[in-house]
Amino acid sequence: MTTTAAPQEVKYIGKPGEVSFAKGLEGVIVAESVKSYVDGIAGRLIYHGIPIEVLAEKSTFEETAFLLLYDKLPTEDELDVYKMRLRQYREIPDEVYDFISRAGRRYNFHPMSVLRTAVSMLAAFDDSAEEDTMIAHEREAIKLTSRIATVVAAIGRARKGLPPVHPRPDLSHAANFLYMLFGEEPDPFYARVMDVILILHADHECNASTFTVRAITSTLSDMYSAVVGGIAALKGPLHGGANEEVMHMLHEIGEVENAEAWVLRALARKKKIPGFGHRVYKTYDPRAHILKQYALEVTRRAGTEKWLRMAEVIERVMIERLGQKGIQPNVDFYSGIVMASMGIETALFTPIFAVGRIAGWVAHALEQRKDNRIYRPRFFYVGPEHMEYIPIEERG
Repeated sequence: MTTTAAPQEVKYIGKPGEVSFAKGLEGVIVAESVKSYVDGIAGRLIYHGIPIEVLAEKSTFEETAFLLLYDKLPTEDELDVYKMRLRQYREIPDEVYDFISRAGRRYNFHPMSVLRTAVSMLAAFDDSAEEDTMIAHEREAIKLTSRIATVVAAIGRARKGLPPVHPRPDLSHAANFLYMLFGEEPDPFYARVMDVILILHADHECNASTFTVRAITSTLSDMYSAVVGGIAALKGPLHGGANEEVMHMLHEIGEVENAEAWVLRALARKKKIPGFGHRVYKTYDPRAHILKQYALEVTRRAGTEKWLRMAEVIERVMIERLGQKGIQPNVDFYSGIVMASMGIETALFTPIFAVGRIAGWVAHALEQRKDNRIYRPRFFYVGPEHMEYIPIEERG
């Protein structure tokens, strides 16, 4: 059932504080969706009815992406076809590699900015990018899901002055990403860890970047434009950049014995501790639980147990001090530790977030088109209602 928030004759004009509204659209329902649900009270996340814990244990990124896109688990044949299509689209044009190579080496050029521009370039090499049919949109969704991994791996190598490694069709999506990033076939354990990271980041209901994708799609703009908008939203440190801040914090703390005092000083200064708190979760983020378990083995293999021990001290102090207020670890708290221990550069954490989240973005874009209405909320105008125009030569 569709309802209107207010009758058409209402005037959205007045004085500051005169009308109550949901700042940041918090708690405002903007659409119906079958993709995912975040239960912030119980600390649950489900993708189309399946708990994230089950998917992290039993599924693959390819199967999870299929689930989000088509709203069902695939048969064996359906999954084989979907994986074939992903492999078919992995390669990107030489012109995009050239741009990444040049831009990736530039000082202070954020990798998310490179990713944003590279994805926009991909549209220029897609003959069906402007074709407005569901078949074309589905094809673009699969292309983007596949190719963002190639772009991000190329960015990672360009930042180190290394040439790109072209994709291999015989590897899984996660294993191929690590192969393209590091130039060698990954250990199966690390390939599985990356698979889980991508699954955990694939969708998260109506977050800022997904809302951006749906808002752009609601104008009937193309899939590439919608995803570029999602990337731009994800770049912000309040959304995708928090896992980078966790590693900066751990490097600043330095040693395990410094962790408790550092957190207490930070809290006394009202400083936000990265990796804690969430706009929806008021309890432990289920994705953080999963990554914490993987962090035990990843840090042991990498010899980075110190980071995990620091994290455990920080978690204990934060829960003791702020847990009753709903400030608990979120997915960013352990994802950074896991990826850094795998040898992944901190600046790539948010682009890798996009490698997973693309599955949700394109699924939501297609869902938006099925029952579309352009997004058009209102602002409550609190500026002057009548103001005299003064000629420029008379202005003081």
